[in-house]
Amino acid sequence: MDIVDTFFSPSFGNRPSQLVGRDATIRHIIDGLASQPGSKERATLILGQRGSGKTVLLWELADQARKQGFVVATPTVVSESMLNRVIEKIQDDGDRYIKSGRGKLTGGSLGALGFSVGLQFESSIQETKSFGYKMLKLGQRLGEQGHGILILVDEVQAQSVELKELISTYLELVGEQQNVAIVLAGLPGAISSVLNNRVLTFLNRARKITLEPLAMGDVDAFYAHAFKQLGIQINSDLRRKASSATEGSPYLLQLLGHNIVQYADEHGNVNEAALDEAIESSRIAFEEEVCATTIAALSEKDVDFLRAMSHDNDESSLADIAERMGVTADYAQKYRKRLIDSGVICASKRGHVAFAVPYVADYLRNQE
Repeated sequence: MDIVDTFFSPSFGNRPSQLVGRDATIRHIIDGLASQPGSKERATLILGQRGSGKTVLLWELADQARKQGFVVATPTVVSESMLNRVIEKIQDDGDRYIKSGRGKLTGGSLGALGFSVGLQFESSIQETKSFGYKMLKLGQRLGEQGHGILILVDEVQAQSVELKELISTYLELVGEQQNVAIVLAGLPGAISSVLNNRVLTFLNRARKITLEPLAMGDVDAFYAHAFKQLGIQINSDLRRKASSATEGSPYLLQLLGHNIVQYADEHGNVNEAALDEAIESSRIAFEEEVCATTIAALSEKDVDFLRAMSHDNDESSLADIAERMGVTADYAQKYRKRLIDSGVICASKRGHVAFAVPYVADYLRNQE
């Protein structure tokens, strides 16, 4: 692996060597694993826009949970095959704790629990039993060895039949006093839809964590360390300018850091012109990969609301937005709520909103 890649990996889901600014979030979730099964601390919803680092955070949680003795179903995207993948991942991760063969267990033999070798089910169980049945047996088998199960789910979709079955099974496992925990991550709008689904009302009691923008101090400290290790010479003023240009986005942090290295001269020096080129290149890529995707998922009226906001340099008043749209304030209020729920904008102060996703305003202005 190129040494640059250990610090800067500007692709969705890639894992950099250091997760910036999320230590408190990780510690809070991992500490929750020490609570009793069924505790609110063991069910977590992570809300974050594209580029906020949800997937990378889930992978870090997997590593940390393993250190606590948990068997982890690593991040699984919601899909038709999700339930089978969860079973397979638990079997693969948990096999290291289980001796192969049909040795004796506390409370019975492997055959009595339906296992053939390790955590692999006998064919009759594998072919005929439900996901919930298999999960219960895995929980019992691992529990006898003193290990819990952590399930990590990415790209949550409210209307997924598989997600509903997973949550129902989780509740059954809790009822059976199994040592199990779950973390779900998704876009704010998707999480909001999940919470409004009557079948998934249990999740309203789960702990909710919104991934806020990174603190500029954390970004600057990471850049200072990374550039020093990479032999990149950039003065503190330019480095702080770079930190500010990320607007607290973990993905932009990676993207811009990578581009700064690329635009440095042969001696590793970065002047203001090179930094400006790196920032512009990163902005264009971010608009194409994040902003365009975000806008494409919205309704025409949602986008009209955002275009009305883009006339302002910072925050926008709802009154001004309604006037530009040619609608009443009450009508505009409906779209304000929708866009806040989806995580594209945020309430900055009473009667005002601001963009929550970097460079969306610039992207919209460039489309006019």
